[in-house]
This record gives sequence, C-alpha cells and structure tokens, in this order.
Amino acid sequence: MKYGTKPKTGKISAQEAIEMIGSGQRVALSPVCAEPLSLVKELINQKDRLENVTLYTMMPMGDCEYAGPEMLKHFNVKVFSVGPRLMKSLNEGYAEYIPCHLSQIPFFFRERLIETDIALVQLSPPDIHGYCSLGVSVSYIRPVIDNAKIVIAEINDRLPRTLGDSMVHISQVDYIVETSHPIPTIPVPKIGTVEKKIAQITADLVPDGAAIQVGIGNIADAILQELTVKKNLTIHTGTFSDGAVALAKSGALDGMKGQPESGRMTTTELIGTTELYEFCHNNPLVSLRPIDFTHNINVLSQINNLISVTAGIEIDLSGQVNAEMRGKTLVNGVGGQLDFVRGAGASFGGKSIVVFPSTAKKGEISRIVPKLGAGVTATVGRADIDYVITEFGVAHLRGKTLSERARELTAIAHPDFREELKSAFNKINS
Repeated sequence: MKYGTKPKTGKISAQEAIEMIGSGQRVALSPVCAEPLSLVKELINQKDRLENVTLYTMMPMGDCEYAGPEMLKHFNVKVFSVGPRLMKSLNEGYAEYIPCHLSQIPFFFRERLIETDIALVQLSPPDIHGYCSLGVSVSYIRPVIDNAKIVIAEINDRLPRTLGDSMVHISQVDYIVETSHPIPTIPVPKIGTVEKKIAQITADLVPDGAAIQVGIGNIADAILQELTVKKNLTIHTGTFSDGAVALAKSGALDGMKGQPESGRMTTTELIGTTELYEFCHNNPLVSLRPIDFTHNINVLSQINNLISVTAGIEIDLSGQVNAEMRGKTLVNGVGGQLDFVRGAGASFGGKSIVVFPSTAKKGEISRIVPKLGAGVTATVGRADIDYVITEFGVAHLRGKTLSERARELTAIAHPDFREELKSAFNKINS
C-alpha cells in the first residue's frame, strides 16, 4: 500500500502497537462506532502486564470488555457520554462518567485539561495525496491527534470515507496497523403508535426550509418519516442514522439558503446499518464536522429556523427536564441536549422541542411529574425549556409562568395522571 508521505515508522502489528502502552498511561480512543476494534482487542489480550491505564472514550459501540469487574486493576475507564454498552459498567462502578456538554470535549484535549499519552484511532485508507478520513466519527478526535504524544491508527479498509472536515493526513500518524473489519451497526428501530403520534405532532411544528436536529431511536426515525413531505430542509445534528437516509432519498433535503454549512446533512457521528455507511461513503451531501462545530451555540444561532428535537426521561411541572437518570440509574450523560436546546433558542425562527411518551413502565408511571426526585439532575433547566410534546399534544412553555406551565403540561399528560398532577401542583403552591 502506497501512502504518499509516510509516517515516521510505518506499518506495525496490533501486538507491537499495544506493546507501546505502559502502566499508568492515558489513552484516548476514537468514540462510538469508530472505536478501533482490532487495537482494543489486543489491548485486552495484553491486560495482564498493564495496571492503571486510563481510557477515555464516548458511547463506545464495541464489546467494552475493558469495563468489567476483572479489569479494574488494569483499566480506569472514563467516558464523556454513557451509551447502552457501558450503562451497566458505569452503574456498577467499573467505569466513570465525566459530566460535560459534548461541545466542551475538544477543549479538554486542546487545552490539555486531559493529557493524552497515546491515541488509538481508526482511519480509512489514505487517498493518493495521503489523506485519510475519520469515517463514522469526527467528534473530538482531531485535538486528540494533535496533542497525543503517540498516535496509532488502525487503517480499516471497510471504514466509509466521509467528507466535510474529516480528513487526517497520514503524516500526523506515528504508527499504522492495517485491518479489515465491519463497523458496528444498530438495527432500524421499530416504530409504534405512540412514537408515530408524537412524530406527527412534532412535524406540524417544522416549517418548510427548516434545519433539523434529531438524534437516533424510534421517535427520531418516526419524525424523519413524517418530514418526507416537507420542502427545502437541511439536517444539522450530532448523530444521525438510517432515518436520515430515507429523508434524503425523499427529496425533502434541498434547503441551502441562509445556512453556515454547505452540506445538506451535517453531523459529527454516524450510527446505523451498513446501508447508512454505504450512503455516506464519498457522498458530498454528507458533511462530518467536529463536535465543537456541530454543537457550538455560536454556529447554531446562525442557522435560521433550526428545529431541535431531543428526548427526555421525565419533566416536572416547572419545566425541568431529566434526560440522564432513570430512578437511581444513570442511563445517559448530559450529552449535546443543552447545546442544541440553547442553540435552537438563539436561532432566528428556531424552536427547541423535547419529546417523550407520556408514561413509562407500560403505563404504570407518568413521565410528567410534580417535582424531579431527590438526586435527579435537571439536564435542561426551566429557564431553557421551550416546547414539550407527548402523544397527547404540545405544551409551549417559554415565556409562561409556573402555574401556566403546570396547566399546559398537565394537559399533555396521560389522562390517568392528570388529576393527580393537578392536586400535587395545588399542594406544592398552597
């Protein structure tokens, strides 16, 4: 393989690469679906010679073997966002969470608040000029590469070559390990009647010409399905999945005027099926940008008609949203929610929408509660809340008093809980 400008050392094996890591060192990994799986597998193989190695990652979609009880002596796992694969380990004490807004993470590495001895990243094969793509995750990796003492890249010929601000020259890499393995995937989610109803209500708030921020999951995909009848849309989001592909193929994404980003589909992460990755490969419609661009309030505020749709776990009658805790269990981090809530709030014509079903546990509990429970964090504060949607309607809370908010939220609660919420609010304010 000819790389143009070669790295200082050239090709080595995964075993040789991981042998460079010593006890007590700090290692940053490419996050989410871009985790360098071959290097991580070898890291696990060499665990017995390692102690107190700190691993920094975010919502990894690999096996996460480094975060088990038998690994505590070997690895300190620190994460910027939780994700399903690490949730159990975090709540059992085998990994630690760093509370932060996603937009802040590059700053941690750039300003060396987090020192990095070794970066383990995944890149596509280089082009004839020596440029590799970061593929399915640009995120915070560029400042990691810029500031790590040693950069080891897993060159995976099955990683899609995405465009935008995703290029890394091979000369920035110290060592390369060639590999070929599939990228982690998630299935297309099933959409039920509740999700479809929420999506229909949400779509009514989206005008033609809007820029859309949605994440992944069944409600997000349901919303994207409902938007296929719209015109002149763009996507500016943190993560998108297969639902965005269907929206693009519908012809709804052709809105360019008045936006600071030239791509019609801008994101920092891709999570989905092989079809998604194939769609994004060398596709000029898709622009992957660093997370401090996609989530930057100064950028978001310049996007006209930015409609941000994020999810919550529960909301209290004052408008505080919990999107992190389910009971005493940490299920999400702060993530990028508040970045987009505030960015959409500062956008001309923008709207911030928080969506969730009205109940949980098969209708046993209301997601609209009088007050957030003890120890539960308000991910979105009551001063930032704008629209809230359940399958029973819309509550528009911005500019409303506490009593007005309570009335609007009670009206979109499940009917089984409305009287209970009214009584609780009256008791709180008596």
